[in-house]
Amino acid sequence: MTFDKIYQYNFPTTIRFGAGSSNELPDYLVKNNLSKPLVVTDPTVAQLPFFKKMVESLKAKNISVEVFSDIHKNPVKSDVYKGTDVFDDTKRDSIIGIGGGAAIDVARAILLRINHREDLFKYDDLIGGDVFVTNEVPHFITIPTTAGTGSEVGRSAIIADDVTHQKKILFSPKLLAKIIFADPLLTMELPAFITAATGMDALTHNMEAYIAKMPHPLCEGIALEGISLIHQSLETAVNKPDLESRSKMLIASLMGAIAFQKGLGVVHSLAHPLSSLLDTHHGLANAVNIPYGMEFNIEGFENKFKRIASTLELKEQYGKAVVEYLFDLNSKINIPHKLSAIGVKPEHIETLADLAIADFAHPNNPKPVSREDFKQLYLKAL
Repeated sequence: MTFDKIYQYNFPTTIRFGAGSSNELPDYLVKNNLSKPLVVTDPTVAQLPFFKKMVESLKAKNISVEVFSDIHKNPVKSDVYKGTDVFDDTKRDSIIGIGGGAAIDVARAILLRINHREDLFKYDDLIGGDVFVTNEVPHFITIPTTAGTGSEVGRSAIIADDVTHQKKILFSPKLLAKIIFADPLLTMELPAFITAATGMDALTHNMEAYIAKMPHPLCEGIALEGISLIHQSLETAVNKPDLESRSKMLIASLMGAIAFQKGLGVVHSLAHPLSSLLDTHHGLANAVNIPYGMEFNIEGFENKFKRIASTLELKEQYGKAVVEYLFDLNSKINIPHKLSAIGVKPEHIETLADLAIADFAHPNNPKPVSREDFKQLYLKAL
């Protein structure tokens, strides 16, 4: 494919992919008789020139824009309640999520809450709460600005409890966006650190999905292609970004989010507690932990790792080579190899292990993970 054209995919949501696709937003709203969107983003994106230009382009079409950006880096329930109040008070007719995973997760959770007003965590998928998502939801549009979580194509939102910091999953096919404008130009100005951290998040999604225990050949094929695209493009996207590398990373990010319908694993259960306890960027938490988590999974799954090594074009096609590749890739994009470099201290380990064993991701890991396993993995990574 060439990278200066706009393509349309349906999987199952309509995806408008390509440089400049986000410019189609105003006409799309007009065509669908939507004139009062709530635009949900994060405080950083809200200040960027492209965002302000996008808001002006909407106003030029007589579209009344209300921006909500009062959200945490790792979103909590109160963010969702505040956003819902803004939707109500300003009588909105649709929701647009613009940004990375945090902004789009909050947008999707607000979407759910508009017509489902019981306690937000009643709808937690981990306790079967998805059966209560029965009402219609407003028109929903997503526009990613990072190539990481891929949450723009998802149908779930991860929101933490304000007090306990435990993460909950809000899930329903109703929460899929009607359309996604995936514009790699919006990722061109990302700082190198954010590109690196979000890119490793996308790689973690693809790798963990590929080896997750639930059989799903469709997701496994997508995950392998996602791994290949990241191998081709992440280092360039971080260090010498161009349209091709940014486009490949954005595609790989979408693919990772589709693939992890199959499940995630030990790496995410190591990473989530770092975000909850220490407010660590989710992508960075995955990036530091992925070599250790993947090493833990090699024994018994050598054939899976051989396939990953082949996809990464490694000379030695076995699990240890994949782990060495991950450490080497982290070095090339300035991600530290140790948790101590990102603020983890020995006194955090016991609490982190408690949070990790309670996390929702590791039951899909290809092999069981005990609390002691988590403790030893954290100590090894420290």
